[in-house]
Amino acid sequence: QPALSLDLVETYEKALSYDSGIASARASFEAQQAASDVSRSKLLPQLGASADANYTDTNSPFQNVDFTTVGFGLQLTQPVFRADAWFSYDASQFQTDSARAQYNLAQQQLILDVASAYFDVLRAQDTVTTLHATEIAIQRQYDQAQERFDVGLIAITEVYEARATFDDSRSQRIAAENNLNIAREQLARLTGEYTEELENLRQNFPLNPPNPMSPDLWEKTALEQNWSIQAAMFDLKASEKNLKVAKAGHYPTVDLQASYGKSKVDGSGGSESFYSRDGTTTQGVIGLKLSVPLYAGGGIQAGVRQQRSLLTVAEESLNTVRRDVRVDTRSRFLTINNNIETAAALNQTIISRRSALDATRAGYDVGTRNIVEVLDAERAYYVALRDFANARYDYVVNSLRLKQSAGTLSPQDLVELNNWLSANAPGIEALANDDTTLNSQTMSQ
Repeated sequence: QPALSLDLVETYEKALSYDSGIASARASFEAQQAASDVSRSKLLPQLGASADANYTDTNSPFQNVDFTTVGFGLQLTQPVFRADAWFSYDASQFQTDSARAQYNLAQQQLILDVASAYFDVLRAQDTVTTLHATEIAIQRQYDQAQERFDVGLIAITEVYEARATFDDSRSQRIAAENNLNIAREQLARLTGEYTEELENLRQNFPLNPPNPMSPDLWEKTALEQNWSIQAAMFDLKASEKNLKVAKAGHYPTVDLQASYGKSKVDGSGGSESFYSRDGTTTQGVIGLKLSVPLYAGGGIQAGVRQQRSLLTVAEESLNTVRRDVRVDTRSRFLTINNNIETAAALNQTIISRRSALDATRAGYDVGTRNIVEVLDAERAYYVALRDFANARYDYVVNSLRLKQSAGTLSPQDLVELNNWLSANAPGIEALANDDTTLNSQTMSQ
């Protein structure tokens, strides 16, 4: 069932508990932590216990033996020198660090996905609103054209023009409503709920430039803190250790081995039989075991070549990620400033389009303008309203993307943004339907 109006933070909290992507990233991180513990276990003592019980019955011309043997023991093995195990453990630690970085990146991506889906719904709602208002306005012009034609003031061609424009605006409105439904589905995919109402940006929401106002500083921060770069760096270090693991296949291994056990024999036999005497035997052994690999069919050399190639892959992947992050950071910095300038220009465009629309309507009433010019002015005005709203949404989403590139995006950014949302914020519908509100609000931006 549709839920009540949601703000951005509530939407994010629902996504945290519902989204399968973040749950998968968390599980992958936990799995890698366990894998690191498994790798460490190969460096720790290995203790085992064994027990056996046997019954022997031998009948022959030389002896007649009937006895039972019961034994138990403990075996301890402590690796003393195993270079491959040490390097494997080091590699697993770097892989755990990489998994942690990937998990942090997934958390940032969820923040960005929620914000993008949230404002995509608002964007689609504004598009529907402006197209609906355009349709009503054009229908009004069409009705007036029909009335004028009926009394012989205009030609039938103007009626046809108005009708064609009305039909076109209606088809656009229908398509926009479908896009709104799709946007709500995308948001519901993250939260598991369908919401009819979302809080919108207040009209006084400030479009401030990025701080600091230097793309070089943003790039420097991104190269140091971006989680994609961090993950790639840890992957490179893990590959370096894996190469050492492969080379360690040539090294000898030394293990400390110790065992302790008891066995008890109960039996009977002839006087000359060894087993005619019952007794308990206790045995303790401790020593060092040295193993030296001599030839493994060329597998060790092939493993070294494989790990060298994988190390090259990790190095080039890190270079690619760094270049991509550098370009993305600088591009998003420039895009945000463009969004600010675009919003300011569109703010003035709304006022100009409103004035042009009023003048065109007045000219049409006195016969100096035709119906086509009026319809074009109607559409241009509502397009300016929609584009202004889109510029603000673009600014919000791109600001979050810039912080993600820099590695500084956190839930606190959503909290701060959420303070600028309100369920009572006058949306684009109020601007489109109230000329006085429009002029006063646009002049105050």
